[in-house]
Amino acid sequence: MRQFFSYYEMIDSVPLMDAVYTHGHHESVLRSHRWRTAGNSAAYLLPHLQPHMTLLDVGSGPGTITADLARLVRHVTASEVSGDALRLARNEVAAQGLGNVGFAVADAQALEFADDTFCVVHAHQVLQHVGDPVRALREMRRVTRPGGIVAARDSDYAAFAWYPKVPALDDWLALYQEVARANGGEPDAGRRLLSWARAAGFDDVTPTASTWCFATPEDRAWWGGMWADRVLRSAMARQALASGAATPRDLERISEGWLEWAAAGDGWLAIPHGEILCRA
Repeated sequence: MRQFFSYYEMIDSVPLMDAVYTHGHHESVLRSHRWRTAGNSAAYLLPHLQPHMTLLDVGSGPGTITADLARLVRHVTASEVSGDALRLARNEVAAQGLGNVGFAVADAQALEFADDTFCVVHAHQVLQHVGDPVRALREMRRVTRPGGIVAARDSDYAAFAWYPKVPALDDWLALYQEVARANGGEPDAGRRLLSWARAAGFDDVTPTASTWCFATPEDRAWWGGMWADRVLRSAMARQALASGAATPRDLERISEGWLEWAAAGDGWLAIPHGEILCRA
């Protein structure tokens, strides 16, 4: 069995680096998160899954990816940082009638599972929101069986690209990055995953990238309308106003910018993601 004595000594003496979750759980946020599936958000991992495996889904959110993964492996444990957040996944799993999913409240930076528990540990859009992503990856490695897989995928906000140019969207990106970093996160996580994995002690890492693209009228209306709501009503909006990073008029202008982009007949948006498959 692998030994982690120095790490456990550290965990007793060094406080966790807390971060505030930027997005929150407003309906406009959940609208986008419930769109996610294993197919559009974890395709890099799917060829490596086998029916006998056990899997930990760190930061399971509303559980749509969790439910898809549960159909491919023997058992999935869905984890979130609070019972309220975990309830979203519980409801989704119950609605889909799945019986091979368990639930646990757990901090990604201090997972309350024994060493070598899971065949696979998966995290989607999680590391960008934790205070110490290297520590989180070390924890994910610790609870993964030798030879198992740690898989993570995160977007990279600085690499978002869109057309046509809408000045309000430039302001949106700058505002989001400011708020996310003030919350202790790293919005440009996608490009950093490989370096974080190396720092966490992984020697066998396969880095890849993939994108979401929104370019059809239906996709633009959905994505643009979703963000038009989020910048006015989500936790990010409250945080931006409370910190003085934006005024109500700033948020209204950004919201209008998203609707302007969505209405453009040649509108196009690409969201790049970094991905890592790490052998424990």
